Amino acid sequence: MTVATMPDLARRACDAGVGIGAFNVIQLEHAEGIVAGAEQAGRPVVLQVSENTVAYHGSLAPLARACLTLAEQAVAEVVVHLDHVTRRDLLREAIGLGVPSLMYDASAMSHADNVVATRAVVAEAHAAGVWIEAELGEVGGKDGVHAAGVRTRPDEAAAYVADTGVDALAVAVGSSHAMLTRDAELDDDLIARLAAAVPVPLVLHGSSGVPDDGLRRAVECGMRKVNVATQLNKVMAAAVRDALSDSALVDPRRYLGPGRDAVAAEVARLLALLAPTAY
Repeated sequence: MTVATMPDLARRACDAGVGIGAFNVIQLEHAEGIVAGAEQAGRPVVLQVSENTVAYHGSLAPLARACLTLAEQAVAEVVVHLDHVTRRDLLREAIGLGVPSLMYDASAMSHADNVVATRAVVAEAHAAGVWIEAELGEVGGKDGVHAAGVRTRPDEAAAYVADTGVDALAVAVGSSHAMLTRDAELDDDLIARLAAAVPVPLVLHGSSGVPDDGLRRAVECGMRKVNVATQLNKVMAAAVRDALSDSALVDPRRYLGPGRDAVAAEVARLLALLAPTAY
């Protein structure tokens, strides 16, 4: 199977007016479940490994190589992506491993420093043929605080893309990372204005806190990549808890397997929601 590329998926999603589902991987069962869900749905998918997950495992290479192998072997089109990276050495390691898509997160910097740092990363990544996503207007919740009041201005977003050369832009439109409830209200009008102003695909972070109708409207208004992490962790945890209600069960395959199956089912459902038609 030919591994998909992010530029091709993004072009097709933009042409079709649909959303690309991008799901965070913490362990191998996540990755396997996400790929299985994509194959069930008949849709492409993005496997994302975050800098926080790299810190949890202690290194990037084992999980990144596992994801790249799954992508190579999958029937579905799969792109591997390194998410929310702040360390330049980690970016370079990912490029060396063959990870084709990266999100550089300089959103905590001042605007001027963000532009300078991101422009340098884009130049280095593009020289290696790697797609670069960045963030403007910090999306809340990465430290457990849901500060969803921040918004990205369309004029600043257009200037930022022109100044940095990024391939995709994560914007703040009302979502927040790590939400356990699905009641975030997105600013659909702002999404539409950003989509009209910005010449690259828009990315929604913190999508787990957005209800289905909100995700559907966001895609209709112009969101093209939709990142999901916590929602998969919720369904996996529920399935594992249910399996572990049997106090005699000790084989991890007997509880991680149901967790993986729950991830696959939720991924298939969300992919069909984000892209009602194949693209």
